[in-house]
Amino acid sequence: MEKIYLAIPLVCLLTSIIVGLFGKRVGRTGAHTLTILGVLISCLLSIYVYRDVAAGNTFNGSVYQWLQSGGVSFEIGFLIDRLSATMMVIVTFVSLMVHIYTIGYMKDDSGYQRFFSYISLFTFAMLMLVMSNNFLQLFFGWEAVGLVSYLLIGFWYEKDTAVFANMKAFLVNRVGDFGFLLGIAAVLYLFNTLDYATIFAAAPGKIGMQTEVLGFDANWITVICLLLFVGAMGKSAQVPLHVWLPDSMEGPTPISALIHAATMVTAGIFMVARMSPLYELSETALSSIMIIGAITAFFMGLIGIVQNDIKRVVAYSTLSQLGYMTVALGASAYNVAIFHLGTHAFFKALLFLGAGSVIIAMHHEQDMRKMGGLKRYMPITYWTCIIGSLALAGIPPFAGFFSKDAIIEAVKFSTLPGAGIAYLSVLSGVFITAFYSFRLVFLTFHGECRMDAETKSHLHESSRSVTLPLVLLAIPSIFIGMVFAESMIFGDYFSDTISIFDEHNGVSLWESTLQGHSGAFDLVKHAPFTYPFWLALGGIGCAVWFYLISPSIPAAIEARFKWLHTILINKYGIDTFYQTVFAGGSRALGQFFWKVGDVSIIDGFFVNGTARAIGLFSNFSRGIQSGFVYHYAFAMIVGLLALMTWYLWL
Repeated sequence: MEKIYLAIPLVCLLTSIIVGLFGKRVGRTGAHTLTILGVLISCLLSIYVYRDVAAGNTFNGSVYQWLQSGGVSFEIGFLIDRLSATMMVIVTFVSLMVHIYTIGYMKDDSGYQRFFSYISLFTFAMLMLVMSNNFLQLFFGWEAVGLVSYLLIGFWYEKDTAVFANMKAFLVNRVGDFGFLLGIAAVLYLFNTLDYATIFAAAPGKIGMQTEVLGFDANWITVICLLLFVGAMGKSAQVPLHVWLPDSMEGPTPISALIHAATMVTAGIFMVARMSPLYELSETALSSIMIIGAITAFFMGLIGIVQNDIKRVVAYSTLSQLGYMTVALGASAYNVAIFHLGTHAFFKALLFLGAGSVIIAMHHEQDMRKMGGLKRYMPITYWTCIIGSLALAGIPPFAGFFSKDAIIEAVKFSTLPGAGIAYLSVLSGVFITAFYSFRLVFLTFHGECRMDAETKSHLHESSRSVTLPLVLLAIPSIFIGMVFAESMIFGDYFSDTISIFDEHNGVSLWESTLQGHSGAFDLVKHAPFTYPFWLALGGIGCAVWFYLISPSIPAAIEARFKWLHTILINKYGIDTFYQTVFAGGSRALGQFFWKVGDVSIIDGFFVNGTARAIGLFSNFSRGIQSGFVYHYAFAMIVGLLALMTWYLWL
């Protein structure tokens, strides 16, 4: 089994290296054949490992020791339990679908082989992250996915907007990663090890330990949890480190699906769930996580309502859903957060790839105001997008219904400070999510065709390499919630996990409210008696009224509430603030150091000043060497006078 664990990530790395270094020799067909075969092997092996773990076989061990310093061993190792096995299956399956989809989407791109090399490398990095059993390997995977995402977002490096977007993603994530690295350093200082199991076992004995932060006394565990969560805020795009994710839409659509569905953006959610034994020891950290998640879920959903770029609507939807997962983490409902991570992976990848199918048909036009009426031309894309939107809106019995409702119930019965505000935020977010999801569907697929005649004349369904992944992702978007609801919400799905999933007070509070519900079918029957169900239907109904029955209403509302629309279009001014204060301030500071430090002091004083001083001295010396005897006699008299003065007076 250890060889299988090694093979799962390394086969993706191997194919990435072959295609990356020998892309011209293997050709386009060879590039996608090798990488798809590699990720297919990883996916099948991950399913095999999942079945092995389900049978009760877990693994926690070192593969090799990297170095030893000061009595601390830095190792590469794997922790294979139900949590990591679930993530492995999700990552490899979604990556496989993206690999297949890329054949059709990138068929005319000159960087075809390079793209396949990148996405295979990204899969390797993500697998190393979720399979790690220590903070060293976690940090390696964490930084590797950040690096490859930088390459992928800026894949079309000829576009200035793509270069700006990948630099923005890189810099914002460095802010989060700095906090994450400080958190790992604090863990090493406090526990003298980076091994998960050792840290979790020793953590309860460190509860009362205090340290000083900025002149204030603070609990060590709280400091560590908050620092680690700063890293999660960057990777999982939580306010205020969320600004990079919408701009990352400048990358090719397959990357939008890979980064925003099941991989990079969920790394922070996975990390906090894995670190649950630490977070359960700090109420302050949990409360902070819940509030930040609630802010992200509600306010990012509002921005999604006013977006006209089809990919950006789905991107802001991702931000909002990541907020839901973060709220669940704060409510100690770690199993529900991972459940929503899993369901979200399938229907969000489906929506991104569906949006990409539309973009292909529209000759890379992404403005929904220039679409419309695509239903008759693209039936497979339409119906799969309907399934994805129903799952996203939380309509039973689609996948998103079970996980989203469980999150709302978990927050409702949480006793942490801020739980009331969080509950109202996630409850309101149900209406918002349903509204913008079907706004996208109606503007894109219904109504009159609003594209130019040339585009309309070439409209047709996408190729099989594009539609096949859509169908394969639509199936779990319907059924995955029903299949796993009972075990992940009611059962002991994570009982083998090295954490304390089964001891969380928050979970026990809301699970007690579900007494009498034996499984998924009972939850569906109970849905009409809950607020989220009617809020979701209300959101869909409003979208029908605004965009099918009375299309003039949105423009009237926009004119009436112009100030609100401006705020949402400008994304609350956060991007502008960052661009002005941090980016502009950094440039201004750089210009100051350049003009004053470099030009004036270094070049002007030290370099050119030295040259000028030598020149002045040389001119003076040259003037003395005139060749006239009376000049030399006069100089001798002056010199003699100076020597006599010095001797007599000094």
